Amino acid sequence: MPTLTLVQGDITAQTADAIVNAANSSLLGGGGVDGAIHRKGGPEILEACRKLRASHYGKGLATGDAVATTAGRLDARWVIHTVGPVWSAGEDRSELLASCYRRSLAVADELGARSVAFPAISTGVYGWPLDDGARIAVATVQGAETAVEDVRFVLFDERAYEAFAQQV
Repeated sequence: MPTLTLVQGDITAQTADAIVNAANSSLLGGGGVDGAIHRKGGPEILEACRKLRASHYGKGLATGDAVATTAGRLDARWVIHTVGPVWSAGEDRSELLASCYRRSLAVADELGARSVAFPAISTGVYGWPLDDGARIAVATVQGAETAVEDVRFVLFDERAYEAFAQQV
């Protein structure tokens, strides 16, 4: 099981082998974490994402899946893009959210990454309740079979940090 660390701050300022991007299915940038990673990482990330769209991911990346690109100007080797589910009161999408963390760790393993920084996937504009998102994230990472040694949850504000701290 990897060592879990919580950090309050900006995921784009982290040093890690891989930084996970809470991407949208287009892979072409957006708001929130996705926009911040594309802005700070520079055009190399967008170019790599465009190449993915032109080849294997013509229709975009499926919810719950993950794929890696260069990290551009970030202090990391790779960005692992994963598409979180939009929260729904009428449909349990918990398995899709857990899949984001599992698939990201599997991609990290394929790359040989030993340290991975995660945001709180789907808890922003996708509306996932923060406490439940933290529970799923921590339980999934703790239960994952992975060679990743260091998992860092990088949480944007004190509220998110506290929600994750209650789960660790």
